[in-house]
Amino acid sequence: MKPERSDLSRHWHCLDREGAAAHLETDPDKGLSAGIAASRLAQTGPNVLQEASRRHPLVMLASQFTDFMILVLIAAAVIAGIVGEPQDSIAIVVIVLLNGIIGFVQEYRAERAMAALKKMASPQARVIRDGRSGLIDATGLVPGDLVELEAGNILPADLRLTELASLKVDESALTGESLPVEKQLATLDAADLPLGDRLNLAYKGTVVTYGRARGLVVATGMQTELGKIAALLSGEPGKTPLQKRLARFGQNLAIVVLALCAIIFVAGWLRGEPPLVMLLTAVSLAVAAIPEALPAVVTISLALGAARMVKQNALIRRLPAVETLGSVTYICSDKTGTLTQNQMQVDCVQAAGETRPVLADTEAAPWRELGMAMALCSDAEADADGKLTGDPTETALLEAAQAAGFGKHDWQENFPRLAELPFDSGRARMSTLHRDGEGVLMLVKGAPEGMLPLCVEQLATAGTTAIDRAALQDEAEQLATQGLRVLAFALKRLPDIPDVLDADTLETGLTFVGLAGLIDPPRPEAAESVAACKTAGIIPVMITGDHPATARAIAARLGIIENGGRVLTGSDLARLSLEEFEHEMESVRVYARINPEQKIRIVRALQDQGEFVAMTGDGVNDAPALKMADIGVAMGKGGTDVAREAAHMTLLDDNFATIVLAVREGRRIFDNIRKFVKYTMTSNSGEIWTIFFAPFLGLPIPLLPIHILWINLVTDGLPGLALANEHAERNVMQRPPRPPKESIFAHGMWQHILWVGLLMGGVSLLTQAWAIHTGSAHWQSMVFTVLTLSQLGHVLAIRSERESLFTQGVLSNRMLIGALLLTFALQMAVLYVPWLNPIFRTEPLGVGELAACLALSSVVFMGVEIEKALVRRGWLYARR
Repeated sequence: MKPERSDLSRHWHCLDREGAAAHLETDPDKGLSAGIAASRLAQTGPNVLQEASRRHPLVMLASQFTDFMILVLIAAAVIAGIVGEPQDSIAIVVIVLLNGIIGFVQEYRAERAMAALKKMASPQARVIRDGRSGLIDATGLVPGDLVELEAGNILPADLRLTELASLKVDESALTGESLPVEKQLATLDAADLPLGDRLNLAYKGTVVTYGRARGLVVATGMQTELGKIAALLSGEPGKTPLQKRLARFGQNLAIVVLALCAIIFVAGWLRGEPPLVMLLTAVSLAVAAIPEALPAVVTISLALGAARMVKQNALIRRLPAVETLGSVTYICSDKTGTLTQNQMQVDCVQAAGETRPVLADTEAAPWRELGMAMALCSDAEADADGKLTGDPTETALLEAAQAAGFGKHDWQENFPRLAELPFDSGRARMSTLHRDGEGVLMLVKGAPEGMLPLCVEQLATAGTTAIDRAALQDEAEQLATQGLRVLAFALKRLPDIPDVLDADTLETGLTFVGLAGLIDPPRPEAAESVAACKTAGIIPVMITGDHPATARAIAARLGIIENGGRVLTGSDLARLSLEEFEHEMESVRVYARINPEQKIRIVRALQDQGEFVAMTGDGVNDAPALKMADIGVAMGKGGTDVAREAAHMTLLDDNFATIVLAVREGRRIFDNIRKFVKYTMTSNSGEIWTIFFAPFLGLPIPLLPIHILWINLVTDGLPGLALANEHAERNVMQRPPRPPKESIFAHGMWQHILWVGLLMGGVSLLTQAWAIHTGSAHWQSMVFTVLTLSQLGHVLAIRSERESLFTQGVLSNRMLIGALLLTFALQMAVLYVPWLNPIFRTEPLGVGELAACLALSSVVFMGVEIEKALVRRGWLYARR
């Protein structure tokens, strides 16, 4: 009975050639007719992956004006215009537009940068229709088409292979397997085999590295394994920790603002004040309480961080993701191409009972013969530029041989190839025959377990000796337990080229030469990066589709696990319940033979435990987990387009070490945003207390709306923006990640905002009362100036949460010093430039009045420096 069509994706590998053709209603030799192909194309649609829809620029622009704080500002502008304060209305509108334009430009640039990435696809395919072979657009393939493949082709669809000749396919992008997979035609019995074990199938998006084949198309477009992974990428990503914190911050702030405005308005109305005056006061208070520049500063802080990270080879797709890196507690990293180089290399060679890291002493036996075999018993070639091409294992062997002086071109001239016995999976070896003087030299390489029984002697330094097969097999197995792929080499001398090249006859009575252990090695900088992650309190986890022994070996070299650390396989994971897995998860640092759905399960389980997860990877199989992770980090150079599209950040140099730099940058950015929130909210707190308490103390309204806007936009804005350029705290990578649910106001921030705001307001009201008492007509300008200069002293003091300004160095943030000098100059201009006085309703201060303002405003700076001294001694607030 035919399988149901919904189950075919699971059972194609269980059908033989004729069975698959029957299900597809096609001819396995001649393919479909052109008419039937056209009909099926109309039914199935083109062989393409669906693109995620992108937001229209106008929608992007409109979204910049939906933030709650922005809406409150717009309402304040309307009220200010109604009560006859057009200057305030214009100023508020300018601020809102500035916010919107900055946010739109940054988001639009981020979208444009990633939109340029192409989808992973094959542009053309060679298909047989009506018995004739021809090239067509790969988008026109339909189920039942007969496709021809050769080395270098990108698979245009999922195929059930029907004919092949030594076909090898690089499936690393889909399964994580480092080595090309040798395909076969035999029907497989188990229905639930992992993708990497369905050897009679070939998948869309993978690459043919060797051989030729024909296959029937069994799935196209979104029905392919690649398409299923693309389908997993649907859905909008969640908010980052920063967005969540700012959302809670805005909601809480709104409640406080409304309550204070109501108290001010009702108290004044009951006291007999004119309603218009009290409404103006309430609007002033609302404007003071809303940090207008906060959205702009957050965006610019993230943009500056993104710009710095691009210089460090990290491209950010969504700006808030910069901060998320500073929150991650787990980095789940793919092995192939991320922690490793995705390029096989010879790790060690073994001959005459001696193991060496490289070929050496190549003039003597058996090292000379081993180098010859590695160079000559290979189909890998070097082009004119010296670049090696061919099977990755053979290119690795040739590279090691050439490094030891065995240049293939020169050695082939001396030992020209006469014939070969190609590699096949049944024999698990290959042989090449070369002219050697009057005789023939046969070189053989293959799996040790198949080669050793064929050897009758062993080559040693002083000639041949008796062979100890058991000892050699133990040595090979010992190398294999280290995660190495082990190949054995042997030779045989013949009097002449045989008339019949029969493997069973020729590949006997061999002389064993040596072993070579190969591995996809770790990136040179990866171990240091893993250690840095651990120092920063981040747990690195390896998730790979590769073999457990290989995964363990790489993880041990990198320091991800200690010797004896547990490796959890995909089949083990599948048998665990959710509760069992969450218990095991705490001790597992390496996962092997994992499929894409299981990667998502791992990320989701970590997130359910309250962890913030970064997922790094480069393959198609990483994409769903990249999308689900709190931040997905893709490889831009050697990675796939699907992975880059799913990720929040792309590493342009494919360097795992860039992750550590990005984490540091993320922590620095969040620290600086915290400093800006502390600065602006303390400043606004000072303004609130000044306005709130003045009527209850019998004092007139000390500040007008235009004063508040000037302080918030210019005094807060310029120095606040410069805080984004502040260097990282000294301990930024020695402290643990922030707890995911930690408030942005943690570590004494809300206490600081409260007491420093009260101090700032108290100094301002003291200035007002003293000026009125002494009969000064400039009392409002004096309050305006004291509040402005107090905030400039405050921003100098909070550049570090612990260190004194004098330890940091006053000039260590020159952008901030420049902003302070400019702000001071602008404040003086508002006071002393005659045509600005009516706009800002100020009067020039005398020398004594200005000196008093400077002295009073320094109180805040000294108070905060005392606070930091108490923090350094551990007497105040929790240590970071």
